[in-house]
Amino acid sequence: MIKLIVLDVDGTLTDGRLYMDDKDNCLKAFDVKDGFTIVQWIKLGGIVAIITGKSSEIVRRRKEELGIQELAQGVSNKVVELNKLLKKYSLSLDEVAYIGDDINDLGVMRLVGFSACPKDAVPEVLERVDYISNKNGGRGAVRDIFEKIMKENGMWEKVLDRYINEN
Repeated sequence: MIKLIVLDVDGTLTDGRLYMDDKDNCLKAFDVKDGFTIVQWIKLGGIVAIITGKSSEIVRRRKEELGIQELAQGVSNKVVELNKLLKKYSLSLDEVAYIGDDINDLGVMRLVGFSACPKDAVPEVLERVDYISNKNGGRGAVRDIFEKIMKENGMWEKVLDRYINEN
């Protein structure tokens, strides 16, 4: 059973585009539906981690907003960061899912119990993952993948019940 879902950011949580102005401000767009399922996973006891090669205040803010437990930015070796998470949470690789979109994610993807990507991931990733979302990065792929994992773990009905039966 998956207990930890690890995410890349650019091209996965976002569409991979960077919006920059003449004052060196950089903006990224996140999908609200992706955020919703991340929050639901956490409410049901799941762990979420972000491991990304870049560093961004925007990502730190999004992590805080959603209640994501772990964030590692500016990472050159994602496998090293994954191993830290395994040790911290006493997890096996089979209990980890990874969502990424580019070749710098392949090292982790080949190790974990479940790997997934958006449909617009690079060909080298598309050829090697367990699941390809029918959505693009930053456009609902994370929602789709989290929902699939929750359904396979028998958790999605609990999410539905929470909203169907709310007073």
